[in-house]
Amino acid sequence: MNFSPYKRKFGMCMSFLLSSLFVHAQHTTVKPEIPLTITEVWQLADSNSRKLQMKQLEVLAAEAGIKVARSERLPEVAANGVLAYIFQMPIYEKGLFHTPSQYPVEPKYYKVSADAYLNLYNGGKTNREIAASKTENELAVANKNLTKQEIHYIAAVYFYDVYRNRSYQSLLKQDIKEREKQLQEIRELYKNGTVLKSDVLRAELRLSKQKMLLTEIENSIHIAAQKLNLLIGKQDDMMLMPVVSDMEADPVLLKGLSNYLSEAESRSFKLQISEKEQQLAVLKLKQQKSNVLPSIGFFAEYMYAYPQIQFYPYALSLYSNGMAGLKLKVPISSFYTNKHKVRVAEIQLRRQEVEDEEVKENLRQEVQEYYIRYQESLKRIEVASENITQASESYRIVQNTYFNQLALLTDLLDAETQLLQSRFELTTAKVNARIQYYQLQKAVGTL
Repeated sequence: MNFSPYKRKFGMCMSFLLSSLFVHAQHTTVKPEIPLTITEVWQLADSNSRKLQMKQLEVLAAEAGIKVARSERLPEVAANGVLAYIFQMPIYEKGLFHTPSQYPVEPKYYKVSADAYLNLYNGGKTNREIAASKTENELAVANKNLTKQEIHYIAAVYFYDVYRNRSYQSLLKQDIKEREKQLQEIRELYKNGTVLKSDVLRAELRLSKQKMLLTEIENSIHIAAQKLNLLIGKQDDMMLMPVVSDMEADPVLLKGLSNYLSEAESRSFKLQISEKEQQLAVLKLKQQKSNVLPSIGFFAEYMYAYPQIQFYPYALSLYSNGMAGLKLKVPISSFYTNKHKVRVAEIQLRRQEVEDEEVKENLRQEVQEYYIRYQESLKRIEVASENITQASESYRIVQNTYFNQLALLTDLLDAETQLLQSRFELTTAKVNARIQYYQLQKAVGTL
């Protein structure tokens, strides 16, 4: 019997399967993890954050506003031109209800002129507009710096969220290996008739729950990593490996509370924003009060026109005329209409002063709260470290007594759970302490 056709078909099938497996392996290749420190994350966030880009555009717009305000000091120059056709002029010699006489006039009319005006005094409005533009620019810079600090804090939260869950993942994988080994020992004891079938089932159930918890932690890592990737401008599926040095993991020694409070008064961007808004309210009040002041300016104009119909005797000829001098304007109506505008500006200034006091009070409260919370987090680290020592010793004792048939499996499982939970709590305490410290820095204005 000839098997050659079958061999060829079999060879083609094997080639297709191997090529499919090769392509699938290419598509399922795990992307390399990229190590990043918190400083590198902040640098990437500064250059890729959409919010910071918008705030930077606001700063550029405020800088352009200063130039616009300064340009008000320049003279106003304009050129004008008129080209017209003049209709015949009817004269009603016998009254409006009789046919008028038509007198011919020169139908062509054109005029070319130029004029200029230079403000000499307008109650200081131009100088205040420039000062307000500078203050708005400083306000935009303070808003940008505040946004930058908030982004740094959010990036730190995402960064340490990935770091914490990765630590959980490492601890849980190690625990699962130990539980699998322990399950084998319990199964051997069951085969020897030393323990009941229920002990095996409980150990298997515990291992199953641990594996499910590992899946949840891995999903949490992917979610937190995607949030961080979006913030720093990376691809959604890029895997990050947070790098935390021993110095960053260790608690930070705090200065005195009074030092942080005085530092916040000089460096807090929230306080700077409130002060700049108050300065703008003062300038607005002064601007409203200046509405009753006169304005004086130098003006000049020159024109060419045809025909000459401005001065007597008239002439069908091209003529030119010009003038220059001072122009004075006194806003008389402002003396009785401006008082309500001034009252509104005074109320707004008073409101801004009250808001500034509130910002200062809230700032002191935030600094003190974050200071106390950070001290509390340091205490939690100490307690969590002691709990691990106690839980490890408790687990060792219960494990020995269980395999010597002196304790129940439930006692062993509780001891295992307590030990793993204590390790999780230590990791959580260290991460929370770092986040609390960043909160304190953000409130002070040094993050």
